[in-house]
Amino acid sequence: MQVSPQLTPLNALSPLDGRYAGKVNVLRSTLSEAAFMAHRVEVEVAWLMGLAEAGLPELAAFSEDARQKLEAVVSGFSESDAARIKEIEKTTNHDVKAVEYWLKEQVAGHPELARAAEFIHFACTSEDINNTSHALMLSRAREQAILPQLNQLNDTLKAFARQFARQPLLSRTHGQPASPTTLGKEFANFAARLERAIEAVAAVQPLAKLNGATGNYNAHLSAYPEIDWPAFSKGVLQRLGLTQNEHTIQIEPHDWMAQLFDAVARANTILLDLNRDIWGYISLGYFKQRLKEGEVGSSTMPHKVNPIDFENSEGNLGLANAMLGHLAEKLPISRFQRDLTDSTVLRNLGVGLGYCIVAYDACMRGLGKLELNAAAIDADIDACWEVLAEPV
Repeated sequence: MQVSPQLTPLNALSPLDGRYAGKVNVLRSTLSEAAFMAHRVEVEVAWLMGLAEAGLPELAAFSEDARQKLEAVVSGFSESDAARIKEIEKTTNHDVKAVEYWLKEQVAGHPELARAAEFIHFACTSEDINNTSHALMLSRAREQAILPQLNQLNDTLKAFARQFARQPLLSRTHGQPASPTTLGKEFANFAARLERAIEAVAAVQPLAKLNGATGNYNAHLSAYPEIDWPAFSKGVLQRLGLTQNEHTIQIEPHDWMAQLFDAVARANTILLDLNRDIWGYISLGYFKQRLKEGEVGSSTMPHKVNPIDFENSEGNLGLANAMLGHLAEKLPISRFQRDLTDSTVLRNLGVGLGYCIVAYDACMRGLGKLELNAAAIDADIDACWEVLAEPV
């Protein structure tokens, strides 16, 4: 086939940028390549503005105009700015250095900031900028996308628990009829489990470091030994809303990331269990599914309405957990004080969380189509008098 040289949803290799592209737009401002550059710019500017307040003899405190200019560089960052950074990177062959050079371009026309330009990236290693950016990116993706969608799902489960509180349901243990429960109680079970999982996701504390090439502030202390650099670094990170990891090698060890990905994977596993149970209830006839006008349930059997949303959710949760599992296992491991294996893996944060978003969306769609078939549920109970053996 003829393939366009431009990336489109039709020639994208990943369905996240193809079939599901519209569903993961919520993550593009935090986890895309352009978003990574924007966050690097934010960190570099925060570091520079902090230095201007440190009383260094060669760097005077910035005027309000200079500060507003730097803040505008951060808030106004666009995809065209990201494209310019990529153009610079073709020469530097170094992505963080390209960000530094781009920032110097941005302040070149401002005399006060132009005089301070050589303090951009002062004493930093690339990982200082990258790990802090990743902490911001994941924090914001969690707050803007992951937690809102998990909470929406849980609110729906709680609503079903109340709605179906008085609907008897034949239990099944080992696939066989067992003592009755209520449909509402089964939804309440999932809601309680998911709520605990959501709390665990929200409780993970992002960590970051700004301590130089091997975590010892070597260049900082060599240049300005009178400065309390650990305290200074902590202050910059706190202004960014982050907690300092005081003990690191060249890289922040990513243990907190592993904790976050494990917590998200645990929530995903609960939802996978939910998908399979509802799939089973649909197959038993306990739920019907409402179709939208024009929607086709089966290509060859028009009488069927397949539980595709729950199947889609289950499949994408599996993909998400496979990626999150690798991230959690790989990222805390680095040879000696640094190797680059984490760098290429970290570029896939949006992949793991992207499949989460696709799965959550599919599950919500499926839940929204459910229509209780109380007659079928009641008939199953009426046909299983043997379950009265337990109370007898």
